[in-house]
Amino acid sequence: MSDSVILGCPHCSAINRVSRARLDDGPTCGKCKQHLFTGEPVPLTSGNFHALVERSELPVVVDFWASWCGPCKMMAPIFAESARELEPRLRFAKLDTEAEQALAARFGIRSIPTLIVFRNGREVARQPGVLQGPQLRQWLEPHLA
Repeated sequence: MSDSVILGCPHCSAINRVSRARLDDGPTCGKCKQHLFTGEPVPLTSGNFHALVERSELPVVVDFWASWCGPCKMMAPIFAESARELEPRLRFAKLDTEAEQALAARFGIRSIPTLIVFRNGREVARQPGVLQGPQLRQWLEPHLA
């Protein structure tokens, strides 16, 4: 395992190399100087997906959701709380399937919410449906950096 990890900035999408030893120290982006981890899920778009998911060497869990989806609304605070607890061991992100239909289709999203864990840009786990906090953390445990 390398001593550093490549991360995309959630604010400007710049690619950053960060020492693994400094992940807990609130690392900032070399370009925009903002924090690389906010403790909140990062909104994904077609414009930042490559930098934040495909280039990331840190595992990324993406919540595929829609504003009209009742179960998605139930899952949102659970997902946000997990982001506060588990970052920077995982990057948490949300993708609005209505706004980003091409990305949702690319990953074959058939039901929402659907969670996908990506490692080095590749899908390594998928979970459709709502998970409660303990279930979500248990499901994510094997993927923590």
